[in-house]
Amino acid sequence: MTTTTLLHLDSSADLPGESVSRDLTARFAHAWRARHGASGYRYRDLAADQVPLLGPAYAPLGRRVERRGVLSPAEVSALAEGPDERREWALTQPLIAELLAADTVLLGVPMYNFTVPAALKAWIDRVSFPGAYTDPATGRSLLDGTRVVVVTACGGGYGPGTPREAFDFQTPYLRAYFTNLGVPDSALHFVHAELTRADDIPALAGLQPLAAASLAAARSAVADLAASLTG
Repeated sequence: MTTTTLLHLDSSADLPGESVSRDLTARFAHAWRARHGASGYRYRDLAADQVPLLGPAYAPLGRRVERRGVLSPAEVSALAEGPDERREWALTQPLIAELLAADTVLLGVPMYNFTVPAALKAWIDRVSFPGAYTDPATGRSLLDGTRVVVVTACGGGYGPGTPREAFDFQTPYLRAYFTNLGVPDSALHFVHAELTRADDIPALAGLQPLAAASLAAARSAVADLAASLTG
């Protein structure tokens, strides 16, 4: 499948120029637009334009839908009762449609307190509507042809063999989340930049060379993925 549509999501609270994850996703997106143009590119800054947290009416609508099975968006709309449920669905459905339309999803994910930022979690919670990614005719996942690139940035070191390897609740969570939605594990790509705070945290003093090497490797990995996934 030729990639024609890219959904680019950043979740860092840092501004461009200060955020490692934003820098890395921007490099991928630039390469994608250079090949495909801007018409299929969709960008969301989840930190600056936050997805509203789920309201109390989201769950009753979701349970009602689950009891009916896999429904179309129009059928979900018809089941929404009252203004609160209709508002929840109005906030949710466009984000689901945006995700379903993407051939490739690009996520910029800094590590906050060992896991993903709240801004990204709010998006995840809202788009995870019952049955939204299941083909009612075949039962297959509508995301089985979607590719996901996750770019993570960690202030410390959490790689294999490090003392804090078990503290990384970011990568395992996102892998479990997307594969559970039906994205093949082979279509899920992670790029990691670690020790990004080595210049300003005294406890990381002396690790600057490792930080520089990690960032260089991440930039190289992003470039390689951009070439392979946009080819």
